[in-house]
Amino acid sequence: MSSYLDLGGCRKRRRGGEKVFKFKTFGENGCPVEFDGSFRDNVKALVEYGHLEVNLCGNGVFSWSFQLEVHRHPPLHVVLFIVEEQIQASSSSSINLHCKHCQYVGWGHHMMCNKKYHFLLPSKETVAACFNCDETSFDDPNPEKGKFNLVELKGHIMHGVFHSNGFGHLLCVNGMEMGSDQLAGYQIMEFWHRLCTGLQARKVSLNDSSKKRGMELRLLYGVAYGHPWFGRWGYKFGRGCYGINQPIYQKAIEAIQGIPLCLLNHHLSISNNDISVIFSRYQALSDHSMVTLGDLFHFMLELRSRLPKENSIDSCNPATVETNCRWSPKRVEAATRVIVEALKNAEFRWVSRQEVRDAARAYIGDTGLLDFVLKSLGNHIVGNYLVRRCLNPVTKVLEYCLEDISTVFPNSEALIINNSKAKPRCKITKVQLMKDIAYLYKHILKDQKPTLSTGVFSAIPMATRIILDTKFLVKEYTEELSTKGNSNCSNGKTFKLLCTVISRSDEIDEELKKPLPPYECVCLKENATFDELKQEVEKNFREVYWRLRSFVVETIVNLSVKGLDLVMGSVEMGQKLVFIGSNEDQIGMDDGGGSGIVDCLCGAKEDDGERLISCDICEVWQHTRCVRIPNNEEIPHVFLCKQCEEKIVFLSSLP
Repeated sequence: MSSYLDLGGCRKRRRGGEKVFKFKTFGENGCPVEFDGSFRDNVKALVEYGHLEVNLCGNGVFSWSFQLEVHRHPPLHVVLFIVEEQIQASSSSSINLHCKHCQYVGWGHHMMCNKKYHFLLPSKETVAACFNCDETSFDDPNPEKGKFNLVELKGHIMHGVFHSNGFGHLLCVNGMEMGSDQLAGYQIMEFWHRLCTGLQARKVSLNDSSKKRGMELRLLYGVAYGHPWFGRWGYKFGRGCYGINQPIYQKAIEAIQGIPLCLLNHHLSISNNDISVIFSRYQALSDHSMVTLGDLFHFMLELRSRLPKENSIDSCNPATVETNCRWSPKRVEAATRVIVEALKNAEFRWVSRQEVRDAARAYIGDTGLLDFVLKSLGNHIVGNYLVRRCLNPVTKVLEYCLEDISTVFPNSEALIINNSKAKPRCKITKVQLMKDIAYLYKHILKDQKPTLSTGVFSAIPMATRIILDTKFLVKEYTEELSTKGNSNCSNGKTFKLLCTVISRSDEIDEELKKPLPPYECVCLKENATFDELKQEVEKNFREVYWRLRSFVVETIVNLSVKGLDLVMGSVEMGQKLVFIGSNEDQIGMDDGGGSGIVDCLCGAKEDDGERLISCDICEVWQHTRCVRIPNNEEIPHVFLCKQCEEKIVFLSSLP
């Protein structure tokens, strides 16, 4: 059965000889190209290996596709589309030229770039919508043109966008939990991470809205690991909503992680005995004492990642190996201890059933009891040990072995517990584990009872809200542009400088206070002059930024040189230089990038993507949540902020 994303099945896209790349290695160096240039050079090199699409996203927009093989048996392919969006093409439409994602994450001061590059893994629905693969569209007189613009469609498996300066945004990841038929979330993230690393992106942001079974993963993983799920790939706190900063976020994480389980159990067991049972269940499975709520969630998520889907791990009390038997629990417990001690004396080697039975008979005379316990005990945890049982393939004799549980848990294979006729008191399956995690998440983190509203537990609701309000994460792929080796240079150019620019103004000192554009790595030959350096800087920044498309370099800050002077010898390799120049275009670095003045009660001074309302008098924007307007209510037609309302009341009281 072929892949649902194999476009070869679409009549309008039949073509021969298209190369197929491996999904698991695509984006690595050499797959399909050596990524040894700047971000823009690497993108240009990559698209040369793609199939040029026609009218995929409208006239004048270039796009390329790559067939990627996820696995061969059964066959599954996905298609990567790269779409180049130019400012000139967007400016004629209703699209806001300024990137709202940059604004939300704190990059609103960046100048507009000339180009954006969209990287898309479409779902089967978006492929069908874009390419008209349904049977009713085969007679379309314009067969290459789809019904919709691929970039504007929702529901992609993955959608990321880069600006031409190397800053990007991961807009969506929809794994199996969100509807993808074959790709899991971590597979998509590994693919995206390879792309960003190979292309030498600078910084990438994302809005973390990931969920699993209704649980917000940034909260669940924050409590368990101290970082969100995306933290596995290096994404960290970028910007919080509602005025939240990094120290506040970190304190919220530590506050919930550090809540003592003993106090939590004492308070909750009064009204909810199920939570106490769950605590005991996983404490019995753990090889160390779990002290805090963070310890418990960490252990449960680690257990989930190692527990096979169709198997379980048994936690049994030696006294309750089998409840439906003719021996009392005390006798069963005594026989179990004797057998475990006999296996300890074997020094963790495999011994036959008869050897174990003979050693135990010195203390337990009832052979029927020993036979019963030996039959029921195999592949069970007893205390800090796992009792193994298997049939020797050579001698065909049943053998037993004791393993220290601390060496068992790190190995996922050791969690595969064979079927047993024993009926343990606590049998943990992956399904049960997820139910327990969801239960604790709901009753401790989300729906707190009045018993948790006092004392140390009163911090839970506020800390939870802070963590959930921290959505924008950032991954810094290149902390500083490389000035070592041969990366980013070609054609024999080996001398590198980090350069940025500012526009000429009457007060240069005032201009320097503004945020500068990110530094670009400029490569020169060893005998290059400063005139050639200026030309190279002009070329680079004109290529990247819309505002600087007619930028002309005039001078260099804090450097007095002549045009024919050699660069090498005057400045050091990798030195940072700031170039001052003139520019005919008057579009500012942040003109139109914002929605007005933001000055909210929470301390926010910029638009963070949350719902805002503007005062009808002072026109200052505030969060609707902060002024007590619920999200399920419409914004009122007339709104006055607290300050303006107080002024009106004061003026009305004057004689």
